[in-house]
Amino acid sequence: QVQLVESGGGLVQAGGSLRLSCAASGRTFSSYNMGWFRQAPGKEREFVAAIMWSSRRTTYADSVKGRFTISRDNAKNTVSLQMNSLKPEDTAVYYCAAGQNVYMLHRIAAEYDYWGQGTQVTVSS
Repeated sequence: QVQLVESGGGLVQAGGSLRLSCAASGRTFSSYNMGWFRQAPGKEREFVAAIMWSSRRTTYADSVKGRFTISRDNAKNTVSLQMNSLKPEDTAVYYCAAGQNVYMLHRIAAEYDYWGQGTQVTVSS
């Protein structure tokens, strides 16, 4: 089992940047694929980005491709999401998630087994 705690959210103007971090407990962090999802008010949770346990592969939602970068440090049990050129439509609660099925890099929330509590990102226009 792994516990996840996100940090780094906040209020930023459009065009600005934020870096989200997710700290994981447990010694098996490197055994999980990691993902970031977000949920805006009144909307369903949506996929943002994911990274394989080995960092060998990453995948992004089309809406953030070229602006966001996911990375991980298995020695520090952390996964990060660098968000640049932020837009008002990026406003949401951002969640990190850990998935035990490491044979594929999933974009579906149901494929992830553990979730953090979320961190709020607000982008003003």
